[in-house]
Amino acid sequence: MPESARLTVGGTVVARLQDGTDADLTLGPRPYLHPVTTFSGTPVTDAFPEDHRWHLGVSVALQDVAGTNLWGGRTYVRDRGYTWLDDHGRIVITRLSPTAAEDAFTATLHWLDPDGTLLITEDRTFSARPVSARAWALEAAYTLAAPPSRDVPLGSPATNGRPDAAGYGGFFWRCAPGPADVFDASGATGESTVNGGTAAWVAFAATDHTLIFSGLGDGDHWFARTGIYPGVCVALAWEKPLVIPAGGTISRRHTVIVADGTLTPEEATALAA
Repeated sequence: MPESARLTVGGTVVARLQDGTDADLTLGPRPYLHPVTTFSGTPVTDAFPEDHRWHLGVSVALQDVAGTNLWGGRTYVRDRGYTWLDDHGRIVITRLSPTAAEDAFTATLHWLDPDGTLLITEDRTFSARPVSARAWALEAAYTLAAPPSRDVPLGSPATNGRPDAAGYGGFFWRCAPGPADVFDASGATGESTVNGGTAAWVAFAATDHTLIFSGLGDGDHWFARTGIYPGVCVALAWEKPLVIPAGGTISRRHTVIVADGTLTPEEATALAA
């Protein structure tokens, strides 16, 4: 895979940035982090999985950006369901600035429609820091800017008519394969209760690692899957489209703690504090 930057913590490489040019257009080409690992080297991301080939490690993506699919795969069409359309765009890096310490990098990205027209300009920062002897934290921040000439609505399958709490799209982490459970800061456990929630944090606990996600923005919801596939998303358009006004911006900042071992709710609460 093409590689352009990496993140290290205490000299250990914990994440690598791929530029996304290895993805077919129908997979929503975009930059993504993969592999991401624990301190001990356990992989905690997946990319190009057989069940959803367009799931690419850790990325920011939405299925409906002013009518362009930047998530990949089929597009959910009201009253028709998931349908293959020629509506796929791409997200490309136009500037990348790693730091000398390799614990952070910033990037400017262009979100493009199928014709190559600019939809959104994004400024993104990824950084890594130690949390404990068994855990480190990924800090992810991004700002999406609409061009001065037009509003840019952000949508999801849910806003286009799909039922069953499927308002995914935003900061998305395709987790490594294997059995896992999810629970959140409110005490909810299991996909059916955590999905769609708004708790302060959500934990994804696998057999050999745990991920703790935090940083919902106003109106955001958690999208969580452990059944048909493992993944967690900070969903931006859960029930209704989120519109970036012409010349305006929206910003989000998330923290993901990556820990070796399966944490209990009490241990996750302590790390998330």
